[in-house]
Amino acid sequence: MPRGVTGRRSRTRAALLEAALEAFAEHGFHATTIEGICERAGYTRGAYYSNFASKEELFLALFDEHSDRTVRRLAEAIDALPADEYTLTRLAELASRVEPDERDWYLVTTEFTLHAIRDPGTARVLARHDERLRAEIARGLTLVLRRAGRELTVEPDRFARLLVALREGGLAQSYVEPDALPPGSLERQFLAPLLEATTREFRPAGDGPEGPDPDTASDPDTAA
Repeated sequence: MPRGVTGRRSRTRAALLEAALEAFAEHGFHATTIEGICERAGYTRGAYYSNFASKEELFLALFDEHSDRTVRRLAEAIDALPADEYTLTRLAELASRVEPDERDWYLVTTEFTLHAIRDPGTARVLARHDERLRAEIARGLTLVLRRAGRELTVEPDRFARLLVALREGGLAQSYVEPDALPPGSLERQFLAPLLEATTREFRPAGDGPEGPDPDTASDPDTAA
């Protein structure tokens, strides 16, 4: 495909995604029509269907885009830390940040999740995208904890599920009672102690489940 065509398609797709997010947040997923998205974006239905087969497919594209952006922002913030700030408290502080535009996304994704709960087929598709996000969270968390000299003592995917539950459950309460519970408050208060309770000092492969025995590791007679 000629580069100019590819560039136009990319711009069209980006405009449709932006318009859809605004419309979903304003009117709701079900109430928003494809015609409404096209009108808001300034494109035709033909342009829409050349990029997305359905409203569900468009939402899942938004989901992946939001997931990638969130993971990237956190990774960049962590990579910018000096070595002496790689502590569980500092990592928890960065993970607790909530962007100002997160409320719109929360409204959209919550409604779609309810839709998926009611529709088993949609639930299976959404679960695959959730799984991809959790894998990124688990992978990133494992690497970051090792920089801090720690490792999880629980299965990373299960811990990623807990992190998602803490974030989404906290935001649900924060958006209802923003003065009583500002967004990110629960993570700031409880994530560092949670990490402390579910991690241990990092042990490189070969040290065994309990690490090297300090009484025998340096004793050549015992080692022999």
